[in-house]
Amino acid sequence: MKNFILFDNDGVLVETEKWYFEANVKALSQLNIKLHEDVYQEIMARGGTAWEVAQKQGIEEHIIDKQREKRDIYYQEFLKTKDITISGVKETLKELSKKYKMAIITTSRRADFDLIHKNRGIVDFMDFTLCVEEYKRAKPYPDPYLAGLKKFNAKKEHTIVVEDSQRGLSSAFAAKIDCAIVKNEFTKTHDFSKAKYFIENIKDLKELLSTL
Repeated sequence: MKNFILFDNDGVLVETEKWYFEANVKALSQLNIKLHEDVYQEIMARGGTAWEVAQKQGIEEHIIDKQREKRDIYYQEFLKTKDITISGVKETLKELSKKYKMAIITTSRRADFDLIHKNRGIVDFMDFTLCVEEYKRAKPYPDPYLAGLKKFNAKKEHTIVVEDSQRGLSSAFAAKIDCAIVKNEFTKTHDFSKAKYFIENIKDLKELLSTL
């Protein structure tokens, strides 16, 4: 019996991952570095950083730091101007909130997370949210989801994680929490062999939970 749901944010509740990629592409292009999607996906899957590409080319750290700041600006511009809505999310959360305790566990910065969810209504259904500043080590380490368990005072066997990336799955698996992967075109090349469940769409989550 599952009583607690820990949601990833990007790619599960909002369609933001491709825009984070594009922000990295734009910032790196100003260093004359082309960030290819297959390279980015490999980095993303294991929880690395796009700036590895610049480091490998010998770009100095102070220059990378400056471009990282620009990347953050570009990403926030995308968040303000692009449609990042995923169909069915609010309706699904509304239904699930009647029966389950829910939280969002994300590697997003709090500044980005708050911008994403301004007037979106998604966090209204959550008991709490945890961003990257609020636990010791980011995904793929187990720390984020262990922090979620601790905050709920929940048992692992009563909890399910909903993810869309290999990095997030690795975090849930390391925390020994069952994980459901929701299909996302952007992360389709990731290795999901450690997942316990698979759903085509966030709308299918209610049906899955009813069988557990």
